[in-house]
Amino acid sequence: MFNVANTIESSNGPNPKESIQKERSNQKFDPVLMNHFLEGSKKTSELNRKLLQQMERDPILSSNPNYYDLSKDQQRELTALKIERMSKYMEVDSKEENHRRLSLISVFDPQLNTRIGINLGLFLGCVRGNGTAEQFNFWANTKETSKLKGIYGCFAMTELAHGSNVAGLETTATYDKENDQFIINTPHIGATKWWIGGAAHSATHAATYARLIVDGKDYGVKTFVVPLRDSNHNLMPGITVGDIGAKMGRDGIDNGWIQYSNVKVPRFFMLQKFAKVSREGEVTLPPLEQLSYSALIGGRVTMVLDSYRVGARFTTIALRYAIGRRQFKQGKNPLETQLLDYPLHQRRLLPYLALTYLISNGAFKLEHTMDTTLDALDDAVNKNDMVKIGKLVNEMKTLFIDSASLKSTSTWLAAELIDQCRQACGGHGYSGYNGFGKAYNDWVVQCTWEGDNNVLAMSVGKPLIRTIGEVLKGKKAKGSISFLNNTQYLNEEAILTSVSDIEDLSMVLKSIEVLILRLCKDSLDTIQESNGVYEVVSNAMVTISKLKAHHYLLSEFLNRLSEADSSVKPYLVLIAKLYATAIVLDKFSGDFLTYSVLSPKLMGEVNQKLIPKLLAEIRPLTINYTDSFQQPDMILNAPIGKFNGDIYENYFGVVKAQNNHFHTKAPYSSALEGMLNRPSLNDRQRGETSDEVASILSK
Repeated sequence: MFNVANTIESSNGPNPKESIQKERSNQKFDPVLMNHFLEGSKKTSELNRKLLQQMERDPILSSNPNYYDLSKDQQRELTALKIERMSKYMEVDSKEENHRRLSLISVFDPQLNTRIGINLGLFLGCVRGNGTAEQFNFWANTKETSKLKGIYGCFAMTELAHGSNVAGLETTATYDKENDQFIINTPHIGATKWWIGGAAHSATHAATYARLIVDGKDYGVKTFVVPLRDSNHNLMPGITVGDIGAKMGRDGIDNGWIQYSNVKVPRFFMLQKFAKVSREGEVTLPPLEQLSYSALIGGRVTMVLDSYRVGARFTTIALRYAIGRRQFKQGKNPLETQLLDYPLHQRRLLPYLALTYLISNGAFKLEHTMDTTLDALDDAVNKNDMVKIGKLVNEMKTLFIDSASLKSTSTWLAAELIDQCRQACGGHGYSGYNGFGKAYNDWVVQCTWEGDNNVLAMSVGKPLIRTIGEVLKGKKAKGSISFLNNTQYLNEEAILTSVSDIEDLSMVLKSIEVLILRLCKDSLDTIQESNGVYEVVSNAMVTISKLKAHHYLLSEFLNRLSEADSSVKPYLVLIAKLYATAIVLDKFSGDFLTYSVLSPKLMGEVNQKLIPKLLAEIRPLTINYTDSFQQPDMILNAPIGKFNGDIYENYFGVVKAQNNHFHTKAPYSSALEGMLNRPSLNDRQRGETSDEVASILSK
């Protein structure tokens, strides 16, 4: 029998397509309805479908395997073309359409998303967060920056010698009272702005973080709009920029460095929503210094949402492959065993599927909270409502904690997810055409954006530890950490006492709260014994932050579960149970045991009985769960993960298309031919060391 597809076969080969289609035919719930939950609403889900259809058909925006073979220069050229193409969509898109389009692009072309996001999210986010309403309207709308027109902004915060320690930045902005202007200066090499996306070639203006100096006094880091290039795209006087060169990934982004040499900007180029400098040099400082960094919250929220989307992409690829791929025979079955039928493979991959489901809801909730809080803050500032501003400052503190814990934890877990999914696909996962390698290299920068994740995590752990000390003195914790008020659990009583407790998600949530409570109290005791030095519990602070992120994800999942369609709700509960056991209880088992939240015997039952039971229940539903992400082949851009499941035909077809196998000699073939066809050593030495010559020369 002959089978003709991409190749001609003389016998029946493996049929992964049949395995995947067979499992898809047994779906238990509607993946479209499930997607409504994952995307936050039916409206958003349907909008995504419309936008994906547009981009899939767009000859410039659509992805394809050629993406993996581009050089750095080719990536930048293509990214520039895509930015220009996106500007046309932005002229006709609504605000919501533009936002969702960029979110979807982040999955299959993160460098395009970042190039645009630097301008819209970071530059304009900084202007919105730190500028007056009039300043924002001018830079965003009058100058048409929000439409990728007029000017193009970058975000000049990080310096060569300072990243995580934003308060320690050393670029200066000295007020020249006589001329009503600021002098922006890079005093030494360490203050060179570094990693500035868009600075090398694209940006015309920079939202610059610099130390405010007035009458010789340092008022800390504030924000300024500094022009970099004129309307002919030539550098302004005193501006020096360069390309920082090769990176691990995201070569489509022109990351650069900037040095300011006594650059003069008008006083009104300082962003003055909270911090102000009058014509006379009088300085007004913000009610909460961290408000100056509110622009960073948008980036954090985006990275949590990106963690959901990239998790959906690579769990889909790896799990489809695990169903289609067969290895080794078991028993009398004439077929080899599907990878996902091996318990170890299930334990390896399915918890990441569960994690992705939980991150989705948490990401959209965090985004909604950020939008409503910042809108309310803008309104209060515009009305000079100090009472409301005071209330919102407290809400901002909660938002800082939630966004920091979720950003650091989600990006760490997404990096782990990509690499574990790659390894689970064996050698084929190592192929550039299946996307894992480029995606990992593109992704891991998110673990250091806005500084190292550990530093960001400690900024969460520290206020929680401080809060438990205040609670013990009679003050009440507020917002998402109000559970710290439950000091009656500061004992060694077990919270989870049976498997049925653990299958009750509300009990697992309570157990996380108690663990955070006890860990914070233990850390506080250690700090007090160390004369108030928080660094002695650095590791504990990071753990507290991770637990806080999981508390948020599970809490918000339970809050929203009632909104899910009744037909998908049981399957949401099932996947959440796997998340609670395999991602939370198992990964933090040492902490849960140390603080007696459950017993070693019960933890053993979780690992040996409950998790395997949940994996077995989820296994036949895997295709149903991954199809619910509704990510088309264009987004996946991985032949081993295509919807039709024809793994080998798809993969072989891409390899042949991208690499002309009729060119059998490489450009460097002469080097190989010279090596293989070289004369013998004796001939190359002209026979001068032969026995005959030796006998002549020895006489």
